[in-house]
Amino acid sequence: MSSPARARRRLAAPTAAMLPRVGDSLSFLYLDAARVVQDDTGVDAVIKTEQGAQRVAIPTAALNCLLLGPGTSITARALGTLARHGTTVICTGSGGVRCYAASVPDGMPNRWLEAQVRAWADDETRAAVARRMYIHRFGDTAPADATVAQLRGLEGQRMKALYRLLAQQHRLRPFKRSYDPADWDSQDPVNRALSAANTCLYGIVHTAINALGCSPSLGFVHTGTSHSFVYDIADLYKAELTLPLAFSLSDAPDAEGAARRSFREELRLFRLLPRIVADIQDLLDPGEAVRQEDAEDAAEELVHLWDPVSGTLDGGINYGTE
Repeated sequence: MSSPARARRRLAAPTAAMLPRVGDSLSFLYLDAARVVQDDTGVDAVIKTEQGAQRVAIPTAALNCLLLGPGTSITARALGTLARHGTTVICTGSGGVRCYAASVPDGMPNRWLEAQVRAWADDETRAAVARRMYIHRFGDTAPADATVAQLRGLEGQRMKALYRLLAQQHRLRPFKRSYDPADWDSQDPVNRALSAANTCLYGIVHTAINALGCSPSLGFVHTGTSHSFVYDIADLYKAELTLPLAFSLSDAPDAEGAARRSFREELRLFRLLPRIVADIQDLLDPGEAVRQEDAEDAAEELVHLWDPVSGTLDGGINYGTE
């Protein structure tokens, strides 16, 4: 099928998916094949169907993150209204499997960014977060007194054991992970499918990080790249999601394409967003039960002041002495 024909087929079936509020009241809306516009009453999504154009009101006051998939456009007025309501707007691939760009509103609370920076900047707390990431994968089997280096070695052993198990289940020869973009076609189908599936996972993790206001660059296990934190969080789910899928596609004629389509179908990765948000929060602040306020409440808060002795002080107060 030609590219124009594929495009017509995709645009003929627009998608709108709303997730319930999660974590600290974050709510997500995914749209594709739609035009987002501002009218006299609010922001609408104009969706063309066989019955004609339909307008769907977007709940800007209750929405934290709007994901714009393929075939979408947005007017400057609509983008301004979303920014005033504190809504992050993210351009994604189909089903949210890529993250191309994000528009973060000025009034967005930075609680989780500050928590990430504080933990990352101190070697002791950074090691504690890295340890929690490894324990998240191990579960209760992680040694209580293991160092980060020991956990890293144990994680390598665990992944090799998983490779052997999946290869045996699918009657394949021993598997070795390989990724070489310059020699893509010579790689076996499992490696190509795994690379494609991981790329999809990175996109949705990147979206969750942007929605929380965290930095994708400040990783705790990974370092040295603008996506270090993305790789940290994505590693929590590979053994569950991308590895079994890749091995199941060992006989597929187009393994990497099949992997991408599998995650796009029924917005599989998009529905993982609530879990990713909650996991990031627990990793950065595991003992905190109270999450940040709703977007409409947070937007009305005053900016706080920081003091090296007293910590956070109320803003909007003149601290000058007589």
